[in-house]
Amino acid sequence: MEYLEEQERRELWEKIQDALFNDQIDQFRAEFLEMHPYDQAKIFEEQTQDIRMQIYTYLSPEEMADVMEHIDLEETETYFTEMDPRFAAQVLSEISTDDAADILNELDKNQVASYLTIMDDEAASDIKELLYYEEKTAGSIMTTEFVVVHANQTVREAMLHLRKEAPDAETIYYIFVIDEDKHLVGVISLRDLIIAEDEWYISEVMSDRVVSVQVGEDQEEVARMMRDYNFLALPVTDFQNHLLGIITVDDVMDVMEEEASDDYSKLAGVSDMERPDEHAFQAAKKRLPWLVILLFLGTLTANLIGQFEHTLNEVAILAVFIPLIAGMAGNTGTQALAVAVRSIATGDNEKDGIFKLVLREAGTGLITGTTCGVLITGIVYVWKGDFFLGLLVGISIMAALIVATLAGALVPLIMHKLNVDPAVASGPFITTINDIISILIYFGMASTFLKLHLLIS
Repeated sequence: MEYLEEQERRELWEKIQDALFNDQIDQFRAEFLEMHPYDQAKIFEEQTQDIRMQIYTYLSPEEMADVMEHIDLEETETYFTEMDPRFAAQVLSEISTDDAADILNELDKNQVASYLTIMDDEAASDIKELLYYEEKTAGSIMTTEFVVVHANQTVREAMLHLRKEAPDAETIYYIFVIDEDKHLVGVISLRDLIIAEDEWYISEVMSDRVVSVQVGEDQEEVARMMRDYNFLALPVTDFQNHLLGIITVDDVMDVMEEEASDDYSKLAGVSDMERPDEHAFQAAKKRLPWLVILLFLGTLTANLIGQFEHTLNEVAILAVFIPLIAGMAGNTGTQALAVAVRSIATGDNEKDGIFKLVLREAGTGLITGTTCGVLITGIVYVWKGDFFLGLLVGISIMAALIVATLAGALVPLIMHKLNVDPAVASGPFITTINDIISILIYFGMASTFLKLHLLIS
């Protein structure tokens, strides 16, 4: 199967549509099942409900499960709700356990209870185990469909067991080894198992240096660990080192996409990423909490400016530079914020040290602040012919950029230490905070400069 371009997908879908409209089931199945499940899912998502209902009758639960595993998680509720409940339960039984648990987490609790009741007992039991674990932990993203062998088995016995269990396993590139009490004691690669002598014991050829994660570990930490070690699969254990499941690389890719989407939404000042098909009221409900908070912070900024009304009356030209200074402080603060949040997300802050990060950002703020300060001093002097005013604006920008850079770096680091998601220190939030800081610096210095100017005069 090769990847289909959009035009190719549409041309193929026209053929499939003809088969659907003419009730040619065999023709439809021949064309549709020839495609990769990803392309099947993309075509399926574009159809009306009437056509989807027809597709449900033409595909088996196993074939429909392949399609559903490539559908965006947020969209699955719509499709499972419109399916016949018994058919939906059969589809869930065919989907890998971890993906099925993720889908059920998107559904109404009454629907979940109904599907679990209809499903066969073994599949329902495996899914219930995963639903028990807290969201965004290793337990919630692991799969229980994996192959284990015992340390006291011979290689021949292990290979026979592997051939039997492999069709239902998520991956067989790593085979984990347990003892009689189901403790994780080792790991063996498929290659090492194949080249080993039949009469050797697994304990002789396995590696007992196994990297694992606890079932309650945060999914971001799991993703980071798999990235660092270049693992294709990672075992999940309880506090007594019993093997509970494995996390595969495709699960981690989903986690990275989810976390990136979550962080981006918070950096944009939105509680959750919005979907294009959401109603305006739903989108507004997600945005309003942050906007109301920022509204009150903005009111505080306006009140601060009001406190310096006398200074503004004395030198009205100062008002011209308020947007410039506030905007520059907000921009540099957001840059530092992005660097700090990324450092936390990738674990670089722990590797390099917080002090090194803060020191670097302080140096960056000093260099950028000084450069911008000197430039604006010259620009204002040429523009207004007033060196005193240029110096005031230049020093204010220099101080504001230094402080804003430090604030942008320190706020997410402090939040991380307090076990608060650092992405909550969103762009709009840090920008508003830096507006307040820059206004205080600007008018504080303006008042001081004005007094000194009067004394000199």
